Amino acid sequence: MPATTSPPDLYRHSLRLLLDKDIASWVGLWAEHGAMEFPFAPPGWPARLEGRDAVAAYMRDYPDHIDLHDFPGLRIHETTDPETIVVEMRGVGRLVATGAPFDMTYIAVVTVQDGQFTAYRDYWNPLAVHEPGAAFTTDPDPTRSSVR
Repeated sequence: MPATTSPPDLYRHSLRLLLDKDIASWVGLWAEHGAMEFPFAPPGWPARLEGRDAVAAYMRDYPDHIDLHDFPGLRIHETTDPETIVVEMRGVGRLVATGAPFDMTYIAVVTVQDGQFTAYRDYWNPLAVHEPGAAFTTDPDPTRSSVR
């Protein structure tokens, strides 16, 4: 995306890539040293990912576990900082392993610089990972400071 892409437009584009299951292009929207945080991450799940490579590793198998169909109710709020947005949305689809419905509500605080994600705090419901087929990642080294 061009460096002049607005944070709301970049975010909408990122959702389209997730729906298309184009994880490589979605990861390509990240700055090399961008960070993704999960303030409500349950034990065994990463609480912070440092850098594009860590985000890529985290998302690599996402489509094999969660088949997203839509993001209804998308609301993007601009803030007093032109580089930061607050996003409210739902992700709906199905869990690949079981075929069960997937319906998650998210709030994200996202910062974009030069047309790339530099910070992304993802507030999602940690109870949802207890559903069979929902867990798609854990950190192989739970002693790292980047995980709870």
